[in-house]
Amino acid sequence: MKVALVHDYLTQRGGAERVFELLCKHYPEADIFTSVYDSQETIDLGDRIVNTTFVQNIPGAVKYFRLMAPLYFPAFRALDLQDYDLIISSSTSFAKAVRKKPTARHICFCHNVTRFLWDTETYLREYGDYRYFAPLIEHIFQMMRNVDLKYSQEPDLYIANSSVVARRIKSIYGKNAIVINYPIDTSKFLFSDRKEEYYLASARMISYKRLDIIVEAFNWLGWRLLISGNGPERERLQSKALKNVEFIGHVTDTERTQLFANAKSVIVAALEDYGLVPVEANASGTPVIAFGAGGVLDTQIPGKTGVFFKRQTPESLQTALLESREIYWNYENIRNHAVINFSEEAFFGKVEQVIDQACKSYQLSN
Repeated sequence: MKVALVHDYLTQRGGAERVFELLCKHYPEADIFTSVYDSQETIDLGDRIVNTTFVQNIPGAVKYFRLMAPLYFPAFRALDLQDYDLIISSSTSFAKAVRKKPTARHICFCHNVTRFLWDTETYLREYGDYRYFAPLIEHIFQMMRNVDLKYSQEPDLYIANSSVVARRIKSIYGKNAIVINYPIDTSKFLFSDRKEEYYLASARMISYKRLDIIVEAFNWLGWRLLISGNGPERERLQSKALKNVEFIGHVTDTERTQLFANAKSVIVAALEDYGLVPVEANASGTPVIAFGAGGVLDTQIPGKTGVFFKRQTPESLQTALLESREIYWNYENIRNHAVINFSEEAFFGKVEQVIDQACKSYQLSN
């Protein structure tokens, strides 16, 4: 069976890209496709050939890949995947649009419905000039929503990373989705039961991550906070932070694993569709303090692996931080929770079963 792996764009290294990296490792003979590719800024694919679209050849497209949004649907439709029996797309937006031959199966790992189209205000909030161009952008986005709905019908089966995303897929695209919580490579994370006196936030610095809440809470508490990552919000956040809050920018994978292992807790203030960071923290034996909505409801056990705060406010986060100080954390149990439930072995065991069943049911019906 000839397999194609397709991802929206490989120009950054976020949770969706880390999942795609695991898919690439699990299917070492599969061909890889994406719209634009920057090997220096994304996952390590070794010497694998990455097939791109015509967007790759547009000057500045790799650097300003978000501005290319109107071109991605036609770019993916132009890909020739007629030789493949199984297409596995990894998508928050465009890759689900690829075409296949009638006898092939298309399984879409949908990390979310297209956020910038269906939750535009939240997604674009960090771009200060957005409001000046809102009427024009809204006109373009409305046309793109219609296209998104059309191409959302292409996959034969959706796999959602959380129950929250499955409900969105059903509500917006009208498609049922099987929920399989995404894995991490647990071997890449160090375990430590000796925590240092700092807390950690690790996220792209964009508005919906709500790092502003975290900064304000730690300004008030005076506890040491490290923030890794970069993004358009960094300058604004730094201007608000006191000396106990340190911005450490991009870190290597080795540095990141050490930060996760030694932190007292990892803080997540966003409403995440799923969120790999809380699971990665648990794999390091580290508890999570998270906004209690979205994907963390699928991955965290309050009082055992983490603490939830009820509202996205500095005051609510402060309450959870103080509560976490009173809990005796069993770091080994936290690590075991991640290994048992979110390892690659557990994930691909479920995935292979679903794909085999989907392919067999298709063969029986034809």
